[in-house]
Amino acid sequence: MTITRRSFMGSVVAYAIATPLRVASQQPNRLPRVALVYGNSLADIAGADPPDSRARAFVHALRDLGLVEGRNILIERRAPEGRPERLPALMQEVVGTGVDVIVTFGGPGVTAAQRATDRIPIVGVVDAVLDTGLIDSLARPGRNLTGIGENSAAIHGKRLQILKETAPAISRVAVFTYRPLSGPRARWRVETDTAAAAIALDVLWLGVNTPEDVDAAFSTIVREHADALYVLSTYVTHPQRERIADFAIKQHLSSIGSRDGVTAGMLLSYEADNTEEMRRAAVMVKKILDGTKPADLPFEQPTKYSLVINLKTAKALGITIPQSLLLRADEVIR
Repeated sequence: MTITRRSFMGSVVAYAIATPLRVASQQPNRLPRVALVYGNSLADIAGADPPDSRARAFVHALRDLGLVEGRNILIERRAPEGRPERLPALMQEVVGTGVDVIVTFGGPGVTAAQRATDRIPIVGVVDAVLDTGLIDSLARPGRNLTGIGENSAAIHGKRLQILKETAPAISRVAVFTYRPLSGPRARWRVETDTAAAAIALDVLWLGVNTPEDVDAAFSTIVREHADALYVLSTYVTHPQRERIADFAIKQHLSSIGSRDGVTAGMLLSYEADNTEEMRRAAVMVKKILDGTKPADLPFEQPTKYSLVINLKTAKALGITIPQSLLLRADEVIR
């Protein structure tokens, strides 16, 4: 059954009207408090209409659920300013404010939140959550965490296929992501290498844990003669997306990254719909505030993906996008 945004919002608003906040009913003089820990800077996620698309979708979805900031809910915002090493201190800070729910992003954000509290519910928007060991299972996450995110390593192979379809001559793709943790290689990394080999691509893994690592990665790409770029959106790469996009164009690299990265000048993106994810995260927050335990809320999977193509970048690179790919695109930037 297809659910339109109108019918979705109608149902969640009805739910909000029918079900009062348990937190508010137990403590009538206290507004429920939600922490949003994410973003390049506080300015990106501030206000009733935050500039950041994910933060904006979340705040608007809460509003559609009847949760209006300053009226019947408070939102504590924190941002690591492109420095994921700041996340542990930020999580300790929001825990100290007495928030009722923490909403955060990515493995570093969720890990920092779980280390800061085993009591406050956490809603995480994070991929490969099973690989991290942060939850027991998708159906019953356990502990104090639930959320939404891609848990199939196949998404990385799909992105590489799209990149190769766009630029068939590429042979070596540089991947921007965090440096690997100690121990066995993560399943998604192994499967990415396998998927790349199947389409005659060699993978150059580049660990980018700080803004300073970006310049070192650029130098490695030039030295190792990579001819394509795959940028995973992280607390480091997202704030650096314009620099990365400019570098890719100057070095004549076909690139794939996030939707925001394509807006900044990268060639392609193929990812879950961020606004849908944040609307669903808001619904989870509402359920938790109404008394549902996060361990009883299944960790959800994305249901909608978007392919975005930047034709201005394609022209700058001298690439003709196949018509078959243009017909599949959800958005084309001209």
